[in-house]
Amino acid sequence: MGGATARAVGELLITVGLLVALFLAYQLWITDLFQARSQSRLHDRLAASWQAPPAPPPPKPSQPPPAVRPNPAVGQGFAVLHIPRLGEDYAPVIVEGVGETQLEEGPGHYPGTAMPGETGNFVVSGHRTTYGKPFNQLDELHPGDPVVVEVSDRYYVYRMTRSEVVAPDRIDVTDPVPEHSDATPVEAVMTMTTCHPKYSAKSRLIVFASLDRTVMKTPGAGVPFASGEA
Repeated sequence: MGGATARAVGELLITVGLLVALFLAYQLWITDLFQARSQSRLHDRLAASWQAPPAPPPPKPSQPPPAVRPNPAVGQGFAVLHIPRLGEDYAPVIVEGVGETQLEEGPGHYPGTAMPGETGNFVVSGHRTTYGKPFNQLDELHPGDPVVVEVSDRYYVYRMTRSEVVAPDRIDVTDPVPEHSDATPVEAVMTMTTCHPKYSAKSRLIVFASLDRTVMKTPGAGVPFASGEA
């Protein structure tokens, strides 16, 4: 190989290396900035939509008013996810839809699955290594950990039950009764899905949780278990 050819090959390799480095920087950091901006906008919109007049008190103090079922448009934020195990500041807005555009903004709710607190399977998917990586540490949850879904007037407190790594085509985990396609749901459960392992789409990490209780919002009270207590 002549000197000119060697220099040309070397320059090409350097260029390719720079392009790869720039692509990685974009994927790992710049996309996080994009989602941070999207999440800030979603939080503002959701907070504004929750400033509605409070509902009248229920006839009996022991009976909370019936929940109003959200009916969000694709891409609209409708709930906030709190996982104390992942930090007190962990509070991404959940948007409707799991398309590429929706998951670039935050965790996405699978259309057609249950809504928060409903009988059936409330399924949420999120990125693990890009666009804010909201599910980056999902594998760190322990059985019994609270997973709190905040809506306009209440908190749904789920408890993590188990996790599983499955093939990408295992859609039965999104069934009303996860992994039991023919079963009729009798309880409210939540399923969170993300890529596994990190930086790969080879498999899916699935985290299951069951509804433990519902907590109505009251003035001055914060998110249940926000300080990490069980």
